[in-house]
Amino acid sequence: MPEFVTKPLEAVKIEEGAFRIEDNGVRMFLFIGTEKALLVDTGFGNAGSVRALVRSLTDKPIYLVNTHADDDHTGKNAEFETTHIHPAEMPYFYSAKRGPAAEPIWEGDVIDVGGWRFEVVLIPGHTPGSIALLNREKRFISIGDTVSTTPVFIFSEIRSIYAYMASLDKLQRMSGDFDTIYSMHGDYSVPKEQIGKLRVAAEKLVAGELEPMEPPFPMPAKMYAHEGAMFFY
Repeated sequence: MPEFVTKPLEAVKIEEGAFRIEDNGVRMFLFIGTEKALLVDTGFGNAGSVRALVRSLTDKPIYLVNTHADDDHTGKNAEFETTHIHPAEMPYFYSAKRGPAAEPIWEGDVIDVGGWRFEVVLIPGHTPGSIALLNREKRFISIGDTVSTTPVFIFSEIRSIYAYMASLDKLQRMSGDFDTIYSMHGDYSVPKEQIGKLRVAAEKLVAGELEPMEPPFPMPAKMYAHEGAMFFY
């Protein structure tokens, strides 16, 4: 992962009961319900206590979900007793010792914290057990790293461009259920049209139609771009 000048965690209110927590190039989301608070991911882990920041915003019991097990999404997992991930992500999660024990969540499960209701959607490719959380009432989907305005990581043995393309197809089929994508990198609110841009770019990538570029920081991959969609591959 790139190195950043560490800045303190910052909670930014999206609407009543919803916050994005900015952490040096990655973000978390917090949704405060009447019964619990849903925390989505825990960031890099080197910018301060996520638990303390969440506790400054709510005293509700915290229900933690990891969209996937990359270290910039699980950095402060150890501050919490339990997290929840898709079982397809567990080999990666446990191999890297990324925090406390994980309870399984499955596609189609519903997380209801009181006033905020989310459906779990499996979207493999970026990692085997990447998930999104769909809120039909507010018409948004919190999506981890699968859709972003910054380059999506699709290199290393755990990632698959072909599974990723299938997941983009799945999201396009679901796109009538949401208007906005909440992403963990780049712009926090991304128009759903970005899904189609990424799908076209991914198809061109596997067809060998995109020129490799040097990434902006050292990493074992090249950067590819097409009309606002970018990958490290």
